[in-house]
Amino acid sequence: MDRGTGMGSTPHHAGGDGVVAGRVPLAVVVVGRDGLVSHWSRGARRLFGVAKEEAVGRPAVDLLPVSGALPEDDEGAPYSAYAVYDGLGPDLESSLDGRLSYPAAGRARLTAAGSDRIDVLWWAYPLVGPGPERLLVLAADAGGLRPDDDNGSGGSAGLERIAPGFALHTDFPGAEELARRLPEILPSMSVGEGARIVAQVLELGYPVLEFSQHDRVPVTPDWGVPRRAERKARRDRAAAAAVSGDPPPQDLQDEGEDLEYTAVRERLEFLNEVSGRIGTSLDLSRTIIEVSKAVVPRFTDVAGTYLREQVVAGEGFPEGVPDTTTMWHRVALEHTDEPGRWDDVVPVGEAMPFPAHTPFFQCMTTGEPVLVPRISEQMGHMIAAQFEKRDIRPLITNRSMLVVPLKARNVVLGFMILLRHPERVEFNDMDRVTGAELAARAGLVLDNARMYTHQESVAETLQDSMLPHIAPRMAGCDIATRYLPGTLLGRVGGDWFDSVKLPGSRTALVVGDVMGHGLNSAAMMGQLRTAVQTMAALDLPPAQLLRNLDDLAQRLGEHYLATCLYAVYDPIASELQIANAGHIPPVLVRAEDGRSDLLDLPTGAPIGVGGVPFESVRVRVAPGDRLVMCTDGLVEVRGEDIGVGLAALCESAAHPAASMDDACDTIIRALAVTFAEAGQGGGRKDDVALLMARLNGIEPADVAQWRIGLSPVEAGRARAVVREQLHEWGLNSLAPQAELMVSELVTNAIRHSHSRPIELRLVRGDTLLCEVEDDDHTLPTLLSAGPLDEVGRGMRVVSTLAREWGTSRTNSGKTVWFEMTVPRR
Repeated sequence: MDRGTGMGSTPHHAGGDGVVAGRVPLAVVVVGRDGLVSHWSRGARRLFGVAKEEAVGRPAVDLLPVSGALPEDDEGAPYSAYAVYDGLGPDLESSLDGRLSYPAAGRARLTAAGSDRIDVLWWAYPLVGPGPERLLVLAADAGGLRPDDDNGSGGSAGLERIAPGFALHTDFPGAEELARRLPEILPSMSVGEGARIVAQVLELGYPVLEFSQHDRVPVTPDWGVPRRAERKARRDRAAAAAVSGDPPPQDLQDEGEDLEYTAVRERLEFLNEVSGRIGTSLDLSRTIIEVSKAVVPRFTDVAGTYLREQVVAGEGFPEGVPDTTTMWHRVALEHTDEPGRWDDVVPVGEAMPFPAHTPFFQCMTTGEPVLVPRISEQMGHMIAAQFEKRDIRPLITNRSMLVVPLKARNVVLGFMILLRHPERVEFNDMDRVTGAELAARAGLVLDNARMYTHQESVAETLQDSMLPHIAPRMAGCDIATRYLPGTLLGRVGGDWFDSVKLPGSRTALVVGDVMGHGLNSAAMMGQLRTAVQTMAALDLPPAQLLRNLDDLAQRLGEHYLATCLYAVYDPIASELQIANAGHIPPVLVRAEDGRSDLLDLPTGAPIGVGGVPFESVRVRVAPGDRLVMCTDGLVEVRGEDIGVGLAALCESAAHPAASMDDACDTIIRALAVTFAEAGQGGGRKDDVALLMARLNGIEPADVAQWRIGLSPVEAGRARAVVREQLHEWGLNSLAPQAELMVSELVTNAIRHSHSRPIELRLVRGDTLLCEVEDDDHTLPTLLSAGPLDEVGRGMRVVSTLAREWGTSRTNSGKTVWFEMTVPRR
């Protein structure tokens, strides 16, 4: 595309010379690495008198103003350049032969027999990069800069003082507009090539006209395209001349080139407009609709969009060249026909392959647009064969069709079928280029949306895999949880909750919040959550557990910071033991009067700070009390005091609810309403973890315990008391196996205990729990016992008969426990 209509400036120069820079026709010349001209604009033809056909492929030194001979004109007289003056540095020849790696500018006066002298201003930009271009030369006729009066006062002197130069485009008002319009002077090239050259020009210096040391004017593109009404009038005049047989007027012959450039500019404006309308969202479905609506009806009358199955499914990037088995999903159909005409024949959502003899297959395998000026009856029949029991021929026959690929990273993600009505002008080669550029931009936008959709799916999968699936019932308590991803900062965060089963029918309740967002925070959260589970299984006291977690975080890295709230609920003792590491306090709702309060806990420092002690607090609770633990994303928004959110949390937690799940939902809705009323309803930026536990306790009648002496005969007593207690509870069916396992555990305890009596306890709940505690710190393990071995069989028996079993250390020794399933009543 030849952009040579010119550049120009209209500075308001207030100096004594009174010079005003009007429209300056600009010559644009590109010189390749071989020294030959690769582009010669229309402005270059007008300035130097050499046609484009004669210039392209010729040595640049033979055509541009350098010392030595220039090509001959039509009369056979050679041009010559002389009198490079004003002390503006090296002449243009130094740039042409590659001696200069920096931009240069100057003036040269050309003359030819029978012609006026031409005073030329020129700018030369050395180009670097992968392309073949080596030098960009801009040139203009200084005679186009006319004095602002007709009497010549000061005109010649002012003109002589004008010199070409360079400046930062940011030195001038409207710098962004200068940078945006600079590509208009460049020759026809791809978007990437044009952007690369524009970036170099802006870096090397914007072309300016210097009237004095402090008076510079940027040279700006000036297309000078006539208005549409004027163009229409000229077309009408050209048509009238054609009818009469007269040659078109000279101004209309010149206008032919202007109209060509006008059409090109209109295509560029259309592409820019489309680019602005698509990609407003990373939602794949919305992006597909935007792409379809952007081209109808301005560019086409029907637009059908097809995408590969992997793209629609949100999977990874599709690999390999499509073939006849590739399934293509029709994801959008936009048209200007009467409503419903296309819906039944080609419904959105349908998936189908395309055979090799179709233009669609050609487009998807070559990655190039396919133009069909008119769909013949034969081609219409061939296409219609793909649509079983549906006759699509009336919809497509005699229409012009353009199939364009939707590509990203040289892989075809899909394609668009564009159709024009029979009465509309057919698609042509320029439309094919426009369609290809449109599809390239749409393909990148779709790929961005596809990647976002895929990454969001991966993030959700990662988050789901890291969050535990907590049982709704633990020993002596009911639990409900909620996790809400941040709506503005991505789907992955560092908030988590957990519950861990502990010896003695106790339960550990955990809520934590890793500082930050994204995959790194989620990965850190996974590490800390695993560490908490491991240390909780060791039955560490809350304060000691947070101390160990803090040490771990410091070893993992200095950026590992998190808050954590760790509570241990003992349903038999009706007690909570809680430690806090910089987390917001929990809410305790009393069942007796419905009062809700924030628990007053030592705040502690966040995990990872180091060097700060943690303290545990014991809190007495009653059956039916509820403990609410959450992360700050639920109660804190930017610009609001966190006290507002905490107050709303306390109030909403006290509301009665039919179930634990309903209670969680009530809290979330109440907090959302609170912040919406405060003008913060635009969405949470942080993720939310919420854990609610109803502390039901275990009745004293469901707990039985005995002290067993260290004599071997005490094993028989242990069996007897267990048998009697199970009979009292109506669990006779469990007695034989329970007696056997208790006998094994008590026998082991008697053998390894030192002085303190053994504690035996039974707890009846959803399961039957049996615990044997002694003062030996060595934990039993499963052994492979042979036929003649006297040891190693006891724990094997327990492992076989019990529903679950385990061991844990205590301050004074260890506890070995097992559970049995209680028959349904």
